[in-house]
Amino acid sequence: MRSRTAQWFQTKIRYEKTMEDGLQKKVTELYTIDALSHAEAEERIIEEMSHYISGEYEVTSVVPAPYKEVFFSDSMEADRYFKAKLAFITINEKTEKEKRTAVTYLIHAQTFDGAVKAIHEVMGGTMIDYVVLSVAETNIMDVFEYKKPEEAEV
Repeated sequence: MRSRTAQWFQTKIRYEKTMEDGLQKKVTELYTIDALSHAEAEERIIEEMSHYISGEYEVTSVVPAPYKEVFFSDSMEADRYFKAKLAFITINEKTEKEKRTAVTYLIHAQTFDGAVKAIHEVMGGTMIDYVVLSVAETNIMDVFEYKKPEEAEV
């Protein structure tokens, strides 16, 4: 399991997809992309999707993602993305009150249980006290990380 912290954007692409029965259907799919701005996210998702889509398509939405860190699975079977909300627990030493700070992550896993296991695997290696508030499967099709031009050619 590796993690990547970045400025992530969720983008929606609308295009005509050939279904299993051979019919064409207009679909809108959700993708996450690593970019510095809305404009760069739109440019990069168009570039990435041009390899997979033939015909016309349009970017219908580009919004900042609610997470800054993505945990990527090493498993070839991992084909889903789960949004996990964790609460980090800290204690104010003066008032001795507990404070919870909510943080959202995107987890790449095959199953719900695999996503929960990944959270504990990553967070277990830290000294932070945390509670898993929620884990839910998303409809994100894929996540595209930024690659330097020389990395993309290799």
